[in-house]
Amino acid sequence: MTDVLRSSPGRILLKISGEVLAGGSGWGIDTGTLAGMAHVLADLSATGWEVGVVTGGGNFVRGRDLQSVDRVTGDQMGMLATVINSLALRDAVEQLGGMAVVQSAFPVPGIVEEFSPRKAVSLLRTGAILIYAGGTGNPFLTTDTAAALRAVQTGCTLLLKGTKVDGVYDSDPVSNPSARRFSRLTFQDVLHRGLQVMDAAAVAVCRDAGLRICIFDIREALNIRRVLEDPTIGTIVWGGSDDD
Repeated sequence: MTDVLRSSPGRILLKISGEVLAGGSGWGIDTGTLAGMAHVLADLSATGWEVGVVTGGGNFVRGRDLQSVDRVTGDQMGMLATVINSLALRDAVEQLGGMAVVQSAFPVPGIVEEFSPRKAVSLLRTGAILIYAGGTGNPFLTTDTAAALRAVQTGCTLLLKGTKVDGVYDSDPVSNPSARRFSRLTFQDVLHRGLQVMDAAAVAVCRDAGLRICIFDIREALNIRRVLEDPTIGTIVWGGSDDD
């Protein structure tokens, strides 16, 4: 099991939260963080990995937290925030000489094209980094679910979720120094225990498709590559038993 990610380059999808893109400020886009992410992604693409990315939008607006508008409107505002983040990441990759394309769950004429699984796969095969904006295009569903859907729709073999901690714990490691860190979990473990890996809909999509998830600390961008070489720095979620 510990060698499950150690393979030749394949097709992967990385989920990055808006909070991560904000760096330490908590709001907006931190240029250093953005450049670091773009550098690693461009390097992975140059070495043969086919890379997709889904960004959150919480560094600008988190729809479910808005009290002044209804939930549907708030979620739509959040979807638009992911377009901003996606455009910034595309530009950062292109400044490094890489190729990146943004596809959105809804059309934004003159700015980004609409998501097409067939076209996305075709572009991935050419070495382009595909950045999927707009979440799922629907309210009440998170960008975690969007990441799971896009990974399955484009035939990825692994979904990487970058977080602020080095894996999944049985309780908050910040408030509980004795919290147990898991090296691997099954999909059923995650759903049954209510662990905060991804939302339940995203986990169910991955479970049904047999798509492995790896949760890791992305605050250091180089961990994106490191976790592909050494999955023990994160937590693997897959369909096997804990003893496999």
